[in-house]
Amino acid sequence: MEKNEIYRRLPRVDSLMKEKETEELVKEYGYDCVLDAVRRALDAAREELGYCAADAEEELAETLGRSLSGIRNKIREILCRENRMNLMPVVNGTGIILHTGLGRAPLGREVLLHAGQVAGGYSDLEFDLETGKRGERCLNFEETVCRVTGAEAAMAVNNNAAAMLLILSALASGGEVVVSRGELVEIGGGFRIPEIMELGGAALREVGTTNRTCPEDYRRAVCQETKAFLKVHTSNYRIIGYTRETTLEELAELKEETGLPVIQDLGSGVLVDLGKYGLAREPMVQESVRSGADVVSFSGDKLLGGPQAGIIVGKKKYIEKMKRHPLARALRIDKFTAAALEAVFRQYLDPEKAAEKIPVLRMLTRPAEEIRADAENLAERLRTSIRGDAPDGAEGARITVEECVSRAGGGSLPEQDIPSYAVAVDPADIPAGELAARLRRLELPVIGYLSGEKLFLDMRTIGEKDAGYIAEVFRAGEILRKEAR
Repeated sequence: MEKNEIYRRLPRVDSLMKEKETEELVKEYGYDCVLDAVRRALDAAREELGYCAADAEEELAETLGRSLSGIRNKIREILCRENRMNLMPVVNGTGIILHTGLGRAPLGREVLLHAGQVAGGYSDLEFDLETGKRGERCLNFEETVCRVTGAEAAMAVNNNAAAMLLILSALASGGEVVVSRGELVEIGGGFRIPEIMELGGAALREVGTTNRTCPEDYRRAVCQETKAFLKVHTSNYRIIGYTRETTLEELAELKEETGLPVIQDLGSGVLVDLGKYGLAREPMVQESVRSGADVVSFSGDKLLGGPQAGIIVGKKKYIEKMKRHPLARALRIDKFTAAALEAVFRQYLDPEKAAEKIPVLRMLTRPAEEIRADAENLAERLRTSIRGDAPDGAEGARITVEECVSRAGGGSLPEQDIPSYAVAVDPADIPAGELAARLRRLELPVIGYLSGEKLFLDMRTIGEKDAGYIAEVFRAGEILRKEAR
């Protein structure tokens, strides 16, 4: 049988477009998208047939049969793949709680519900319901933030780097800011404190050394051009050994002498005592306010567990000056973020409940034995799913539960090893790397990590619903076969 004769047995474009199933797809995706998918599916079938030898009739017949039976699935596959959103949810099995690549802090159900209700319609974002006149965007969440932190005033911009840019532009532009050499950090993604200071119009005055800075170093640096003292919490690294750090209380004493404001960049923004849960203790925002900092900035989507934002709290006279600065409008947050921030801070009014309701805190503080029980449960579900109806021993992978270490991530708690447990999958017929790639290509991708010849799924960052989905993915071991469909 000649190849041209084989090609003619493939359905025509117009006949496929008239089929009832295709007409349903047109309603969902539109005529042009479906027409393009039909043509591409037929091209793929012709290409596959083209690889067959002209005289290999049995192979041609088999390939043709496979093409005819699978062409409609191919059309739907093309449409699903190319019409799904590029930004999509994933299952995080890495054990990195604040994974920057995976969106950092996940938001809790109550926070999402409130933010969705506000963003899904009209709101009093900048409208005073009492007077009926235009209001101020920050007022909607400022009162709650101040109740939690103890600050006089508060505002928010789109991230902590933006917060520092606004603070320096409003309070120190045209002058000098004194900062310890040991605190000239890189925040991440190439953003460095000296560069942000330069953008804010402030000149950097370095004092002390990398490992030791004393109050006298700051005192000697004060001159007519000095506008502020800056203290940066080194949340993404530690200097140990022969060190001396000037405390916030010591800088507050210098403030009394000089009248210069003390600015603190706290980075991660902790509002609960993590030491109570066996984690490394981080300086809390409330403590910074009580210790004499005039302005404190911190991230919303790190240890706080909220949306991406740079929150600024402190003395009212300084916050008001920042609110009036032209940059405030350029850096302001939207209605979704404003609503989510208020909802998250309201949960902190009861710190004990916050540890249960805020996903980041819940994942950070869960006991390892609870994680182990979850891992054992998922491992057994995977073994059952993979085995399916196959006889005993006909499994496509060895499933075990192994100890591992989770991380806070996001530049937070850099030295903290968080004991955890993972489900380890050792495939029999494919490399673990191939399994990892297949999981990433799912409609709801599953992201794990490789170690040795195994794929690990850390249960600290995998919820109950996600575990059920993973068990379904492995059903009957299809994803583990050499030639997975």
